[in-house]
Amino acid sequence: MILSLLMIGDSIVGKSSLIMRFFDRHCINPFTTIGIDFKIKTVELNGKKIKLQIWDTAGQERFHTITTSYYRGAMGIMLVYDITQEKTFDNIAKWLRNIQEHANEDVEKMLLGNKCDMNDKRMVSTERGQSIARENGIKFMETSAKTNINVEPAFMTLAEDILKKYPVSNNTQATNYVDPSQDRNKEKSKCC
Repeated sequence: MILSLLMIGDSIVGKSSLIMRFFDRHCINPFTTIGIDFKIKTVELNGKKIKLQIWDTAGQERFHTITTSYYRGAMGIMLVYDITQEKTFDNIAKWLRNIQEHANEDVEKMLLGNKCDMNDKRMVSTERGQSIARENGIKFMETSAKTNINVEPAFMTLAEDILKKYPVSNNTQATNYVDPSQDRNKEKSKCC
């Protein structure tokens, strides 16, 4: 079974770095995503091999029309903000509206406050993140791609929540699979 996950949020909040850290524990991505990129990782959940297809979207407004077309096929969406940049937190409301307008009704969502290793520069309290997550009925975690705090637990928790909706049997075919060859940005990102 393939679970399609989508990462959304403002530019430079660390979406690509979170993905790179999940795939390679020793690497984060210093580059800005242009358009959309993806990676596939096989994990074991509940004794079954599951492929996670993780779509990384550009946060810049100019790519909005490209990236919103990927919302519909997503089974899970991670909304990411930077705890040191209040504007990225304020924009979570906009990203939630985008999900409401473009994604399937039953899509699983999770809110991530990234860069929690930078507590000395914190502008958004943990309580504010918890509050907006509670108001929207979604799970919340603070993460750090740089120091590998809660990165794997965040991806695995979202995957487990999706599996609760779409149980896996031995003969389950790929669900909501989006063919990577259809991706406009065919360049593979390199690490480090």
